[in-house]
Amino acid sequence: MMDEGPRDLGPQLPAEETPPPPPPEPYPFWTYVDVLLIAAMAVPCMALGILLVRGVVWLFHRHPALLVVELLPAQILGYLLVFGAIAVMFRAQYGKPFWRSLAWVPSRVPFIGIAIAGVATAFGVAIAASLLKTPEVSNPMTDMMQDRTSLFLLTFFGIAVAPIAEELAFRGFLQPLLVSSLGPAYGILGAAIPFGLLHYREYGNSWRHAVVISLAGAGFGIMRYSTGSTRAAAAMHACYNTFLFLVLYSTRKDLPHLW
Repeated sequence: MMDEGPRDLGPQLPAEETPPPPPPEPYPFWTYVDVLLIAAMAVPCMALGILLVRGVVWLFHRHPALLVVELLPAQILGYLLVFGAIAVMFRAQYGKPFWRSLAWVPSRVPFIGIAIAGVATAFGVAIAASLLKTPEVSNPMTDMMQDRTSLFLLTFFGIAVAPIAEELAFRGFLQPLLVSSLGPAYGILGAAIPFGLLHYREYGNSWRHAVVISLAGAGFGIMRYSTGSTRAAAAMHACYNTFLFLVLYSTRKDLPHLW
């Protein structure tokens, strides 16, 4: 039987190709308009926190004897209102979660490395303060540390609350946007400067204090950029503050009398 040769099977369909993977979603997905909107809401949110606390005090007719007992809950409520606004904006406008969007994720750097970075930053800031001849000025936090209750509450706030709130705002929300448009160096510095200015009036309108605190913020920003984790930056900030509190305690001669 003769070989009839290859048969004509008609037009051949091309082999099915694997579709290319979808392009990664842009990050950060929020804009400078969003940043300006949240910044404009910050002062009203803080004021509302104060009003809510004072309303509770008025309702129960129990004015606290210590200013810190009223001040800290008001500030925490203000933080919650600001971040609540960000969470609503992320979910309603972009369909994104709050914590992961602000890079509140684990870090590949072990905690001991983060702690060492925080302490090293504190030493670096101390050297910078010495070179700038930063004046010794009282500030509202140290002025309120006149009894053990205030001391405990302010220490807890400075180590456990403030670092989380400030890093979420400056390194989680602001810095990624600046880095994406200005590059890492200018983006980190751009987020550190308003962080330092936030503490300007707290230290008696001292520009030198604002500069050294901005340097600390740049250190936290480097941690955020290098690890991709705002949680790591907050942990570094907490270790930095812990070291400063320990130094403060060691230099206060009246501290034993508070206990």
